[in-house]
Amino acid sequence: MHGKQVVEWKEKHVIHDNEKVMARALLQATRSSVAQQSGFSSNHVIAVPIKKISSGAPLMSHTFYRKGFLAIAVATALGVSSFAQADVKIGVAGPMTGANASFGQQYMKGAQAAADAINAAGGVNGEKIVLVAGDDACEPKQAVAVANRLVDNDKVIGVVGHFCSSSTIPASEVYSDAGVIAITPGSTNPTVTERGLKEMFRMCGRDDQQGIVAGDYIVDVLKGKKIAVINDKDTYGKGLADATAKQLTARGVKPVLEEGLTRGEKDFSALVTKIRSVGADVVYFGGLHPEAGPLVRQMREQGLKDVKFMSDDGVVTDELVTTAGGPQYVDGVYMTFGADPRVLPDSKAVVDQFRKSGYEPEGYTLYAYASIQALAAGFNGAKSNKGDEAAKWLKTNPVKTVMGEKAWDGKGDLKVSDYVVYQWDATGKYKQLEKQK
Repeated sequence: MHGKQVVEWKEKHVIHDNEKVMARALLQATRSSVAQQSGFSSNHVIAVPIKKISSGAPLMSHTFYRKGFLAIAVATALGVSSFAQADVKIGVAGPMTGANASFGQQYMKGAQAAADAINAAGGVNGEKIVLVAGDDACEPKQAVAVANRLVDNDKVIGVVGHFCSSSTIPASEVYSDAGVIAITPGSTNPTVTERGLKEMFRMCGRDDQQGIVAGDYIVDVLKGKKIAVINDKDTYGKGLADATAKQLTARGVKPVLEEGLTRGEKDFSALVTKIRSVGADVVYFGGLHPEAGPLVRQMREQGLKDVKFMSDDGVVTDELVTTAGGPQYVDGVYMTFGADPRVLPDSKAVVDQFRKSGYEPEGYTLYAYASIQALAAGFNGAKSNKGDEAAKWLKTNPVKTVMGEKAWDGKGDLKVSDYVVYQWDATGKYKQLEKQK
């Protein structure tokens, strides 16, 4: 609004004439408080009584609080459109604790950096983004509880999450029922976007896309003849292992072993014995780093040093080195993941800023950053903070992100997938390999 900022107040109790000075002091305090909250100088706020102070009982004989005044503020400064800027809340959900907490930390780092940049540029429809973290520990039941809290208590308008597909699938039902738009930076199971949920999107590819890349690489580059396909029995890991096995079979190389392990296990001696007994020359593991690390270490310790080991985007974290017991055990390990966004021209400034702060934006950091960018673009493009309207806008408009331009189909999947293969080295670092033609 333009013009003078007015503070209207109404006395709650009758005040004696000789207490007028004290009342005026209290009004001045109210005036200063409102000015402070609105961001303006108290010189730009005036107090206008609705009715005159009249005589009556002494002030001290009554309870007299500042909340007894009715205060309405209007800006004096030109160009200011509201009394105080509101905030919009966006949830960031994933494993903030537990074995997979490194991925949750990547989510938060990326999302917060993006929110800060967007807020500095004007925010979402003129309002600042405030992030609300939700820890699901990659547990489906906990994910549903987190989703309900974000929707019912925190009143989020959007969500970046979750990470594990087994968490994203049930949580997304909650968001859909509430009309809250969600973008997952890392859940690749096809079911995430195959249920007709209009407000569900991904910033990553799908298992059926990633499995094709993995299967082809095993056959064409690793020249695998006897492949053992292992999974962690979770929605994500098993789905990816199945997709890879399907592609291997389509290429004429049927796996010689398909076996599951249980998340949280550390002793894989029996499994390693099975791998040796079938004479596997390549092991493919669909799962996460807490199990991938010990498995590859025990393979090496038990003599399977020449057996190639390949995994997925669930091991894209330096924690793989820790869970394996050192870089010497991950040396030579292959994995599939999206093309490294850190080397893209669009990400240079952001990556440089992260590195200057002492943080390497590995794994899903930039995926989370891009997810916040996409949500903000959807809300701003639709000129609405409603999830369904932002979703419609995103499905018909590409978005420039830190990962390049992204566009989605009617299901909420990326129109273009960019899975490639990486390899870990003896220093405990991974590098993108040349894409096979």
